[in-house]
Amino acid sequence: GAGVGRFRDETRGVLTQDAVTAAAHFAGLEPSSIVIKNLDGSGQPDISIEPDRYLYPASMLKTPLALAAYSQIADGKLHLDDRFNVGAGVLTTTDGPTPLVLGYSASVEQLIELMITCSDNVATNMLYDILGRENATSIVQQRYGLLHTAFYRKLSGGDPLIVDPGWDRVHRNAHSAGDAARTFELIATDAVPYADTLRAVLSRQNHNDKLSRGLRAGDRFAHKTGSTDEVTHDGGLLDTAQGRSYVVVVYVGIPSNEGNDARFAPFMKAIRPSL
Repeated sequence: GAGVGRFRDETRGVLTQDAVTAAAHFAGLEPSSIVIKNLDGSGQPDISIEPDRYLYPASMLKTPLALAAYSQIADGKLHLDDRFNVGAGVLTTTDGPTPLVLGYSASVEQLIELMITCSDNVATNMLYDILGRENATSIVQQRYGLLHTAFYRKLSGGDPLIVDPGWDRVHRNAHSAGDAARTFELIATDAVPYADTLRAVLSRQNHNDKLSRGLRAGDRFAHKTGSTDEVTHDGGLLDTAQGRSYVVVVYVGIPSNEGNDARFAPFMKAIRPSL
């Protein structure tokens, strides 16, 4: 429409921060925290709009948790085929069917796959226990510089919230849009253990109703989404049909619902001509 064309004309082939801000306003994605980073050295300047703004990360937190798990595997402290039984302390509702019922035995590899591709909350809570939330936080902060990322409370798929004796009842989970962009960049550039595996898992994402709907034929988006009744997010690694590569992360402080999630598509359609 005319709105999309307006952003295309303003950018003159180079995406600007003003154009991204205008596209977010046009699409109704406010308040937002947005990072777009070029990975192929083609000259597109990085765009960073309030990257450290605190917005509850929701399931975006699952990507750095997977990174922490693969780091423990690389250290020899955990193995992909190690198996753990589902206990009562991790059970909560999750989006869609899950094999993770009480007593089920799951491998670490399966837990990571379910956590990322299906955004499985039970798998996430099991990895909280397997890794230890303080240990996982230390790994991502000290090794990878994700200073706005921390694992505090197990995830709940709805009310009632999960009973979590390990939570300090003070802090909320944290993973800023800036840290999410940093995480995806590390994965893209093979700067973390099992980067190729992480890219493959992210590429199998089942939730593709946000930024993905604004992409063009031939584009590939290996990504993760986050959704609660207060936030809606999407972010990952975009490889365009023209051979360009980007990190794109969009956090928004509005409830995730069908109408609000649909706002990501016009935003992506507005900026995509300049990517």
